[in-house]
Amino acid sequence: MDEVVDIKKWIVFYPIYINSKKTIAQGRRISASKACENPKYDEIYDCCRHLQLRCAPEKDKAYPRDFMERGRVRVLLKNEDGTLYNPAVATRKQLMLQVAELLPRHAGRTKKQEPATTSTAGPSKSGGGASKAGGKGAKKKK
Repeated sequence: MDEVVDIKKWIVFYPIYINSKKTIAQGRRISASKACENPKYDEIYDCCRHLQLRCAPEKDKAYPRDFMERGRVRVLLKNEDGTLYNPAVATRKQLMLQVAELLPRHAGRTKKQEPATTSTAGPSKSGGGASKAGGKGAKKKK
């Protein structure tokens, strides 16, 4: 590849944009009903590749409002001449909605969810006697 790719002009896609656990004030950009739960940047990258878009993952980048959220994806929607790579995805909003629709069917998510559903019925490890008076924070009688 002799061509030098300048991804600085590509659009930025943080996983928080489609996270149903986040509020709009925290950075979610689509409705919670259409968003998915805790997406990861590599899953978003796979979905963008499935949509036949040029994209580049950046795992060390952090979301400015929540620096603990690591990773983002840079996506190019249009060629240099202005034609779309995928006519079904013309805007950022359409990209977010398409990725949020594909993400629950992502191979990594379907494998993770199968064992998790069987282990949720197990007993909890928290003891029932922790709420008795006399511990830290208990109200003292006068």
